[in-house]
Amino acid sequence: MTQLTRRAVLSGLTALPFAHPALAGLRPYELVRNGTSVDFTFELSGITQSGTMPIRSADIRIDTTDLANSRVDVSLNVAKARTNLPFARKPMLSAGVLDATGFPTIHFTSTDIQLGEGGRISNGAEITGDLTLRGVTRPITLRANIFRPPGSARDNLNNLSIQLSGSLNRHEFGASGYSDLVKETVGLDIRAKIKKTG
Repeated sequence: MTQLTRRAVLSGLTALPFAHPALAGLRPYELVRNGTSVDFTFELSGITQSGTMPIRSADIRIDTTDLANSRVDVSLNVAKARTNLPFARKPMLSAGVLDATGFPTIHFTSTDIQLGEGGRISNGAEITGDLTLRGVTRPITLRANIFRPPGSARDNLNNLSIQLSGSLNRHEFGASGYSDLVKETVGLDIRAKIKKTG
């Protein structure tokens, strides 16, 4: 996916909040698959490594008159996770870490959205939700940005981009294998393009 530029983000922020009387209520959106990536980072023997994990399914609903009422429900396909180190993939999917055989999906359901400056999902906005990994469910909070494509009309919300970032402690979910080699913190960087379906 093309990396977001500062200009694109700032341009998109001018569109939020989505105050437009004709766009009231929750609206369903679907993922644009070729514009979406779920990336993660981890530290192996003191060196930062990265990987990706595909989305299995997503239910995204945005309330254009009350952004804090928006909802996100996403499942990730653990078995298809990849890293930039091919030899690290098998240990990562093993029973001691992600346990892809026993727990083939990671699931996130939003529970709360705290808007940023100016009532936007940007500029300090946060999305809190329940993350289920290896059958363990714990709350997680991610920094959030959502914006229109640069140059699009203010009331054109048919196509949007989302960026979520944060981190988790893998030991809190029982993914504690290889703790002598891999640090406990896993960084998350989720970028998605979505389009309105309803």
